[in-house]
Amino acid sequence: MWVRFIECLIEGYSLRKCAEQLNDEVTHVTLFYWRHKILAALKQIPTESFQGIVEMDETHFLYSEKGKRNITERKPRKRGGKAKYRGISKDQVCVLDARDRQKMTYSGALGRGRIRTTKLDEAIGGHLSDSNVLCTDSWRAFSSYANAKGLAHYRFKSDGKQRVKGVYHIQNVNSYHSRLKKWMDRFNGVATKYLQHYLA
Repeated sequence: MWVRFIECLIEGYSLRKCAEQLNDEVTHVTLFYWRHKILAALKQIPTESFQGIVEMDETHFLYSEKGKRNITERKPRKRGGKAKYRGISKDQVCVLDARDRQKMTYSGALGRGRIRTTKLDEAIGGHLSDSNVLCTDSWRAFSSYANAKGLAHYRFKSDGKQRVKGVYHIQNVNSYHSRLKKWMDRFNGVATKYLQHYLA
């Protein structure tokens, strides 16, 4: 039954449809917990060290307390709601993605608001060496981190005027962001406390 459920997850079925595929032998509520057991197990697989060029960028997801009955910080959002403030704020959770050209990937939630240098080092410092070359956008936390670690660093401004410098670019990690967003969309919003599981 577990194997069939995993196959349903790969197909992108909703939990209710998964339950139907399992002939309703397990409720969709139970399958919710099964899904998190699988995702948590995947997250235990260690990330190996990066090789060569490493593209790194951040993306953001709305902070969510989905499923919580008593929300005190703000008014509950309707499905598809928007952040209270424009731009990057505490309403959004920063997710760091790093990917080398061998497709070794790190994806992790670093907290609410803008990315910080200390969080970068905690998340990814153990996977980098002085042989790596970083490619990032122009956000200053990336520059500060690269300088502190003595890493070669290529920056690309968000205006898109210069997308490539020889073999250096951030197109792979941006493509990964696009696929990640599509993957997350199928769940119609994910509670922030579970976000790390879904990034496995």
